[in-house]
Amino acid sequence: MNILEFDTWCRSFLEIESMERVDISLNGLQIGDQSAEIEKIVFAVDACLETLQKAADLKGSLLFVHHGLFWGRPVAISGSHYKRVKIALDHNLALYAVHLPLDMHPVYGNNACLAEILGLVDQEGFSDYKGFKIGIKGRLESPLRRDDVVPALFGGWESNPRMLPFGPAEIRTVGMISGGGTHEVSTAIQEGLDLYITGDASHNIYHQCLEAGINVLFGGHYMTEIRGVQAVQEKVSKELGIPVEFIDVPTGL
Repeated sequence: MNILEFDTWCRSFLEIESMERVDISLNGLQIGDQSAEIEKIVFAVDACLETLQKAADLKGSLLFVHHGLFWGRPVAISGSHYKRVKIALDHNLALYAVHLPLDMHPVYGNNACLAEILGLVDQEGFSDYKGFKIGIKGRLESPLRRDDVVPALFGGWESNPRMLPFGPAEIRTVGMISGGGTHEVSTAIQEGLDLYITGDASHNIYHQCLEAGINVLFGGHYMTEIRGVQAVQEKVSKELGIPVEFIDVPTGL
């Protein structure tokens, strides 16, 4: 399979085209020769210097990430940006990024994967972002103790999640937006949810959540957005048979 064929395959299930008007992150191929054959795909959350170098060391043909290098404005190819691009070019390493289409996918998305771990049923799209439901909400068939949510999702507190325990001790309804969905807690409050899960923490919503009586879990931007790329990695392995590998570069944030 070459890179152009891989791009076509990704676009067959990820809403890359339909989100072009609202997602400034240049989804799809960011660096690479479309005709190049893919021998190995490396997966990671961020296209940082460390990840790109590790992908090159692993002899990857393509690095698939959630956060790419381009965010809606021209960026000079100098400094750290130059070093990142140079690693890719020097090692014939293509870069493929999928941002919001991966957050919102109902099966392979970051939110969908978190919802599956919790066992949410009656799932619906949650919160509106320029006409798209980026998050997911649902209910638990059996109530889950608030203290058990972090172990269920992240294995424990080692990855530095934070909880605002201002709602019921037993969780029945949950809404989530991975990554930077902090201020969408207002939607969770309006809908009367027991728990809202997102990545980034913020001082600015503390009193709003306290006064509304809602639990909020800040799982960390990285930890709430690791599942989507891993789900696509598994799909590639099963459907395309291309060798794959995941690079874990946690930030603790």
